[in-house]
Amino acid sequence: MAELPILDIQGVGKTYTLGDQRIEALRDANLTVRKGEFVCLIGASGCGKSTLLRIVAGFEAPTAGSALMWSKPIGEPGPDRGMVFQDYGLFPWLTVRENIGFGPASRGLGKAEVRDIVERFVALVGLTRFADAYPHQLSGGMKQRVAIARVLANDAEVVLMDEPFGALDAMTRERLQDELLDLWQRTGLTVLFVTHSIEEAIFLADRVVVMEPGPGRIASEHRITLPRPRDVASPEFNDVRRELGARLHSHHAKKAA
Repeated sequence: MAELPILDIQGVGKTYTLGDQRIEALRDANLTVRKGEFVCLIGASGCGKSTLLRIVAGFEAPTAGSALMWSKPIGEPGPDRGMVFQDYGLFPWLTVRENIGFGPASRGLGKAEVRDIVERFVALVGLTRFADAYPHQLSGGMKQRVAIARVLANDAEVVLMDEPFGALDAMTRERLQDELLDLWQRTGLTVLFVTHSIEEAIFLADRVVVMEPGPGRIASEHRITLPRPRDVASPEFNDVRRELGARLHSHHAKKAA
């Protein structure tokens, strides 16, 4: 018997009404994600990547089809799905410890249990020395680590990441990519990650899902079989990058024709 997917997207569409206009942001998206998989969504702006992520998060409801987690409809946000944004989304008036502990405390856990959870995840993302700092005292990379730790501390099974490293400088981005992969491998998390970068998608993912606009849809899927850790300078990596780049650009060229 086949293992049940943790996420099952079936014929999902999303249409917005703006005045007397109907805007179709997403059409007939079908995607299954297995527990522990790292899946990246790539594509041009307006192809529905973030819309699909927000539907899985429960922030928006599909206007067609169904989004399921463990075979149950996703109807609202929940701690089992944690969202990490490009702009961090931290509470500026709370310290690192307090940001990470906000979710567990809100769920009614006891003070001692919250404290243990916070210390574990502060250490996991390497921020013990900065545990009492406020967000404005942290670098962009540190803020993103706090955002990831806050999601994990809330007992998330699926981490949804919307271009989380897009605003960071290249060196910080590369370091956080390595740290995220290390965290993913140690925790067995399931990750659905939106990016514009083909290189980032190949470096991180088990599977890359290419989306195209007009309306947003899933155009193709590609399993990445390169062994980890992956060397972005290797001929094998560049072969995959050329192939995926050609596929991505061919989808765009067909749309423009």
